[in-house]
Amino acid sequence: MQWKPLLMVDIHSHILWGLDDGAESRDASLAMLRLAAETGTTDIVATPHANNEYTYDPDKIREKIKNLQVHCGAVPKIHPGCDFHLSFGNIENALQNPAPYTINARSYLMVELPEHVMPPNMGRAFEHMIAVGIIPVITHPERNRVLWTEERQFNAWLEHGCYAQVTAQSLEGHFGRKAKEIAWKLVQDGRAQFVASDGHDLVHRPPRLDRAFALVSQKHGDATAQRLFTDNPRHALEGSRITETPRPEKTKFRFPFFR
Repeated sequence: MQWKPLLMVDIHSHILWGLDDGAESRDASLAMLRLAAETGTTDIVATPHANNEYTYDPDKIREKIKNLQVHCGAVPKIHPGCDFHLSFGNIENALQNPAPYTINARSYLMVELPEHVMPPNMGRAFEHMIAVGIIPVITHPERNRVLWTEERQFNAWLEHGCYAQVTAQSLEGHFGRKAKEIAWKLVQDGRAQFVASDGHDLVHRPPRLDRAFALVSQKHGDATAQRLFTDNPRHALEGSRITETPRPEKTKFRFPFFR
């Protein structure tokens, strides 16, 4: 019997052309959206980078989403968001006005951590976000080499209210053996609440979730796949709290940045 994916929600993608290192043209954006729809994605969040390299413009994001939605039809439904980098200015702005950065102007914020060094005040930034109602979602921790040696720190963030999103292609092995191993471990342990595409193009980093959904379903069952690809991402769209999701066991220590 041919496997058929459930209706999936992709909360991390770079489908908007001309804003960052994602889609290079409007035609490329539309082709990526068609691929997402054809492979079972009903909703997709456009998350252009908000960092020092690319100008983050919420008005331009909304304008491009409206343009694409008219031409791609009702599916997939495109939602606004961002790939949030933890610069001082970004953090200050988000604490005062989260809506331009969070998914659907609700509660969940996709946070990309630094790749070379982990600032000592990172936990404090997460604490402040959570205090104002922001739910930080740490994107692709399995691909962050700094976190490979900071597992206890990562677990502490999860214990204090952060969530984690692994990349679909990591589960398939496209980012190397180590990333694949960590991604599956996070899924198995319940430390990942989301799987998303982080789609950038049609070939190398496509916005499709169906293959990873099939792998998770085969390895951990349909209920786990539905939670990671559909139910939890739907909570992110709505800004509602995730319920009955496994969490890591409490560690028996506290780091200075959580005091």
